[in-house]
Amino acid sequence: MSEAPYKISNYDYDLPKHLIAQYPTTKRDESRLLVLHKESSKIEHRKFYEIIEYLNCGDVLVLNDTKVSPARILGTRTTGGRVEGLIIREIEENTWEVLLQSNHRLKENEFLTFDNSVKGKILYRNDTGSWIIRVEDKKKFTEMLESSGRMPLPPYIKRNSNNKSQGIHDDERYQTIYAKKMGAIAAPTAGLHFTTNLLQEISCKGIKIVYITLHVGLGTFKPIHKEDFRQHTIHKEFYNIPEETVVTINKAKSLGKKIFATGTSTCRVLETIAENRTTEKSSGWTKLFIYPPYKFKLTDSLITNFHLQRSTLILLASAFAGRENIATSYEEAISLNYRFYSYGDCMLIL
Repeated sequence: MSEAPYKISNYDYDLPKHLIAQYPTTKRDESRLLVLHKESSKIEHRKFYEIIEYLNCGDVLVLNDTKVSPARILGTRTTGGRVEGLIIREIEENTWEVLLQSNHRLKENEFLTFDNSVKGKILYRNDTGSWIIRVEDKKKFTEMLESSGRMPLPPYIKRNSNNKSQGIHDDERYQTIYAKKMGAIAAPTAGLHFTTNLLQEISCKGIKIVYITLHVGLGTFKPIHKEDFRQHTIHKEFYNIPEETVVTINKAKSLGKKIFATGTSTCRVLETIAENRTTEKSSGWTKLFIYPPYKFKLTDSLITNFHLQRSTLILLASAFAGRENIATSYEEAISLNYRFYSYGDCMLIL
């Protein structure tokens, strides 16, 4: 460990470009699974559907049921220039936070037209780099999102998101099979590996399956630019945890059973309610930024994909497993050609 434990550069690693997954596996649960035993540092190599072998009767599997919004939109400026937008969230009636990209500098009070019909006015740019726009007609705007909004694939997937070749359909495969509550701008990717059959098998083994919601937003994937990562500001994200989930988790904990968090988003919600000492259903906004040496309170095991450098996600995984364990696991995964990031393979940290 470096003498400066809070340096983000301590978490850098070299990833060959060909290991950035551009497509998902043909079958969700046939992704590879690297199993890391954090206490012994032992590593196993399995298939994702074999994850059931690590879950025991009475354990709880927690899933994030957020659904990715068709949040990527195209617009034009009054000059005729093209603008690309990514809807982050509605902050008040008719007013939205949006990431905008244009070849030329955008200005406050400028008008934009989306899908040739829906008008919006740029109000201002906030300190996170996104823009606040007001739309003239909310009904038209939401209808436009539903009819012509596109799946917001991450920028490292370098292909046409409308490409339906190889039988891959992003509209289906960039959602978990249990996605219900619309509001995320990126998928909770650890959950992409589950199939209906696998969840049925897990349930039949006596493992409790419960749901939380965290609408994945800017906070999850915005890169860390500060060398001292403690100076990074994480964006707040909306979460909801139903009463049934809290009751099931508390009962399992009292019986000495394990809580498996599916993804960093789920883990953040569990640790948020633990920090808040919540013992009943709750909802709100979380800004919880987890990094070493955070002490986890509810999460016993973590299911998670392989993450980008300089992200809050790799810090969370390192806090859970230990920096050296994550570095060694990533090194081994790279040497064995594991696939990385959203459409890539998975880790189970025990």
